Amino acid sequence: MSTEHVDVAMAGESAEGIEQALGAVIAERVREFRLALGWTVGQLAERSGLSKGMLSKIENAQASPSLNTLARLSDALSVPVTAFFRGLNEEQDVLHVKAGRGLDIHHKAAGPGHRYQSLGTMRAPHDTLEPLVVTLTERADVFPLYQHAGTELIYMLAGRMEYGYGNSRYLLEPGDALQFVGEVPHGPSALIELPIQFLTIKAIQPGA
Repeated sequence: MSTEHVDVAMAGESAEGIEQALGAVIAERVREFRLALGWTVGQLAERSGLSKGMLSKIENAQASPSLNTLARLSDALSVPVTAFFRGLNEEQDVLHVKAGRGLDIHHKAAGPGHRYQSLGTMRAPHDTLEPLVVTLTERADVFPLYQHAGTELIYMLAGRMEYGYGNSRYLLEPGDALQFVGEVPHGPSALIELPIQFLTIKAIQPGA
């Protein structure tokens, strides 16, 4: 986002206050990036080599991660270390993301030609939506299936694809929408007309 910056110190703000603000922002970002990948805390723990207990404390702003811990999370989530500080000391009543300026999220299970862009997440307690723009430009023989808490809405922007939900298949074309429960395995099952682009919005409960 063009307005992103890190402002570590503010006049009149105590060191304790800065540390608390920093911990809260890192907690939001770690959770945002994890949910964007559709991972549980356990899955992130396995990929980062950190314990589930430590990750839970970090996501609940109960522990301040070291630089080494942030580096491990950066590698596991495929985001730069600086991404964990996005939003520090910024107002987030409104998030404005210019076209093409979403944060790229890298799904390790996805093949080439699959781009996932996060459109940002509001600060708690308003962090109930996870919006992504997905762009698919290459076909793959195997498509990853996703499962997550809450519900999801997909709105088709361009191209044509068949989308799987449990044992059902749905043809999605520009202007089509699909809403479903996230716990049921879902994902593209056939890319019919490339390029494909769609908006996906996950509705979750804070702390899920």
